[in-house]
Amino acid sequence: MPLTDSIRTLKGVGEKRAALYEKLGIRTLMDLIQHYPRGYEDWSNPTLISYARAGVPCCIRAWVATSPTEHRVRKGMTLYRFRVTDGYTQMQVTLFNNPYAAAKVHRDQEILLYGTVVADGRRAEMTSPQIETVASAKIRPLYPLTEGLSNKMVETNVTAALELLSRTGLPEILPEDVVEQEGLCDRLTAIKNIHFPADREAIEEARRRLIYEELFVLQLGLLRLKSRSRRLNGALLHQDRTAEYAAGLPFTLTGAQSRAIADCIGDLRGACPMSRLVQGDVGSGKTAVAAGVAYSLIKEGWQAAMMAPTEILAEQHAATLQKLLGDTVRVGLLTGSLPASRKRLLHQAIAEGEIDFVVGTHALISDNVQFARLGLVVTDEQHRFGVAQRAKLAAKGQDPHLLVMSATPIPRTLALILYGDLDVSVLDELPPGRQPIETYAVGTDKRDRAYGYVRKHLDEGRQGYIVCPLVEEGEEPSDLQSATEVYERLQQGPFRGYRLGLLHGRMKAAEKEAVMTAFAAGEIQLLVATTVIEVGVDVPNAVLMVIENAERFGLAQLHQLRGRVGRGKHQSTCILISDNRGDDNLRRLSVMKATNDGFKIADEDLKLRGPGDFFGNRQHGLPQLKVADLLSDMPLLQRAQHRAALLLDADPNLEYHPALWQAVEHLFRQVGEQGLN
Repeated sequence: MPLTDSIRTLKGVGEKRAALYEKLGIRTLMDLIQHYPRGYEDWSNPTLISYARAGVPCCIRAWVATSPTEHRVRKGMTLYRFRVTDGYTQMQVTLFNNPYAAAKVHRDQEILLYGTVVADGRRAEMTSPQIETVASAKIRPLYPLTEGLSNKMVETNVTAALELLSRTGLPEILPEDVVEQEGLCDRLTAIKNIHFPADREAIEEARRRLIYEELFVLQLGLLRLKSRSRRLNGALLHQDRTAEYAAGLPFTLTGAQSRAIADCIGDLRGACPMSRLVQGDVGSGKTAVAAGVAYSLIKEGWQAAMMAPTEILAEQHAATLQKLLGDTVRVGLLTGSLPASRKRLLHQAIAEGEIDFVVGTHALISDNVQFARLGLVVTDEQHRFGVAQRAKLAAKGQDPHLLVMSATPIPRTLALILYGDLDVSVLDELPPGRQPIETYAVGTDKRDRAYGYVRKHLDEGRQGYIVCPLVEEGEEPSDLQSATEVYERLQQGPFRGYRLGLLHGRMKAAEKEAVMTAFAAGEIQLLVATTVIEVGVDVPNAVLMVIENAERFGLAQLHQLRGRVGRGKHQSTCILISDNRGDDNLRRLSVMKATNDGFKIADEDLKLRGPGDFFGNRQHGLPQLKVADLLSDMPLLQRAQHRAALLLDADPNLEYHPALWQAVEHLFRQVGEQGLN
């Protein structure tokens, strides 16, 4: 029975249970055995009652001293109480509405209880523990579940699948020399021990093998995708026209911008296509760098394409690029919302080379978009795209140059995964006149004082934002400040008589644009908004930002929001309001107060939240990892990356490693990544 067979081939898995497994993405036997535990309950090493730590779940081995007695508390609530002893200490056990469990407990029986012991002086108590016979003294897996699917069900089904696996065997996918030299256990042993380990050492041995395998397969896929950029330069630049470009600008490039453009020009004239990442905070001038790089290529007859994650950003970039490049460069805008007739005309103009620089969303990578002579591909906020989406756009040219821009400072640990062998240019200077943003963290008891500070600046002719995590009341816990509720309360109270505006993601595009236009024109003094303002037009007169429920935002997001102010010549202030006194939140707020450096903030955010949550909703486009963690497993990642590169040098197309190739294809298929060949 192959592992690709449906999970319904297992005894006890009918249509209903298969539908529950489907919710977890489990369709085949292989999916099931790779549904790894999220944690474990250790029943293998019971402790004495007196040794149990307060608030920490543990296993107690004890004898039943008294039979359970029934106590009816009220209608619908029945308690069952009995006492147990470990030979030294007695403990009371209470079960709520569980006659089935109580009926299985008998005086003088030896049992295992798993739960939390609460001690009150000499009296110890355990409420609603799990109860098993002493034969269950083992480490038990805890699985990710969905409603209707119990841990016991999954445990039973996994046991059956592993019994089948023991009979049929499990093909090894890692090369024999890698397994031996890295000191890894075999694949079958790892799978068995990750589910049903004999001890903690077995868990660690299994995890190390599975983590290494996962990272090795991931790196093979990424390196295969990135290998395209190592070919010969297909759009070789002959003349550097940066001085000509700079002379036409209405401002002077910063030193960092000039260095980044020079880095790129050097790449354009090199032996291989450029693969460069330009990182910089909001307002550091990345678009001007991209325009400067494109200018020289366009003047030699090449086309450029820029892919942005949203239509609003694409429209902004198109307008900005046309201003920067002047009338001699033809800029086009291609988005999904364009009427079909306009799309056809634009497609034709691009294919015939009548558009020099095309800006668009994912519409750029559709099959009917063809370029006459694509020489440069620019992606903005690259972490929002899958790795192969970038490659698909690049495939529309003959080995074009690649320029990646990111306003989200990415820690070096994640950059290693996302960008691998890309060269990096950092825009670490802000335009002249920009001042650090003063940042304060206060509790809700200081809110009125903060509002007074805002009113003072509004009276002086400045503008500001109040940012809330929700759109409407009732969406989440009621203590959170919703945008609509705050807007209405401020209009009638602290900011009565001031010109307020409301902006959130549920508004139609035209409504949002109208609000932002009014704010930019000074018609709105105070804008109450959700995180939709992370991406918005620059308003130099906006110098104040108050962020409600600041604990609800990650550090990188707080930094992005704060970047909406401080865009002009006036001193700007950001006030973070939060009553959360948890250690992580206090650390987060402390970092925000201490620095305006986006890269330091990104590093701290990664440490606090981990890579799985750093970008949110898996927007980085990487396949979902089951056991590996890109932060804590960095040493293994670097070893796997090195060995993956050696393997690809010897077998570029993995012709001699078919099982490994199938694993790579399977991993990348999760996010729709195609074209690994």
